[in-house]
Amino acid sequence: MQTITELEALRSTLAKLRARRGSIALVPTMGALHEGHLTLVRRAREVADHVAVSIFVNPRQFGANEDLGAYPRQMARDSALLEAEGAELLWAPPPEVVYPPGYATNISVAGVSEGLCGGDRPGHFDGVATVVCKLFNQVMPDMAFFGEKDWQQLAVIRRMARDLDLTRPDAAAIHGVAIVREDDGLAMSSRNAYLSAQQRAAAAALPRAMKDALAAIAAGAPASETLGNLHDTLMTGGFDLLDYAELRDADNLAPLAHDNGNARLFVAARIGGTRLIDNMAVEGLERVRGIEPL
Repeated sequence: MQTITELEALRSTLAKLRARRGSIALVPTMGALHEGHLTLVRRAREVADHVAVSIFVNPRQFGANEDLGAYPRQMARDSALLEAEGAELLWAPPPEVVYPPGYATNISVAGVSEGLCGGDRPGHFDGVATVVCKLFNQVMPDMAFFGEKDWQQLAVIRRMARDLDLTRPDAAAIHGVAIVREDDGLAMSSRNAYLSAQQRAAAAALPRAMKDALAAIAAGAPASETLGNLHDTLMTGGFDLLDYAELRDADNLAPLAHDNGNARLFVAARIGGTRLIDNMAVEGLERVRGIEPL
């Protein structure tokens, strides 16, 4: 695997890969890789001839009081994991390469970026859309792979790619890959490493509470009551704050105001200083009553 940090070298290497023909897949990451990321690499290898992975901790998607400085950086470990998985290229640019002096352009995606994490983290999805667009322009992949744990992020990237004509046949097609979970159901995340042993044990209450809520909804319980129960379960189980628990349309992320056969439950909750997010598909939604966000 070749590790590249300069744009000219990246373009030269990609030109050589394209001269050999075959498709190029991109797996964008911020490093601190776990099984979820490696699953994306494996999925990319199944359908593409060449796999490139980017590692870039993007400062533009962190808020003023968020964990940019503390975000785990494990380049040697991550590089070894990627090489073992058969990635051919690691694109690891420093911030000044991605955002050179005088950089002044921002991409904002309306609609799908509003509410949920967009409401709690102003400007976050502008940073995501901007850096992913730059990565697409730098690598020019035929396809790109993202995890469905960050469902809203995936929706933002798909909307941005459609609106900016990045999904034409010779550019990135966006693939979502199902959430990879720990044995106790907790969605894999780089931020899980922030949890103490006690917090990590308590964090398993999140997927359990969500599954219980979905079962209650499928049985016909009022959604507002069910989401209230989810809140109480998390608070008594060791969480400190529920940022949101909402039913939304899975495609356009509009708040769910009526029965819909394509919806998901979205939850963000904080335990200690760590913010965990998750989402699950809603079954039996034709029986939902009392739909209100929490």
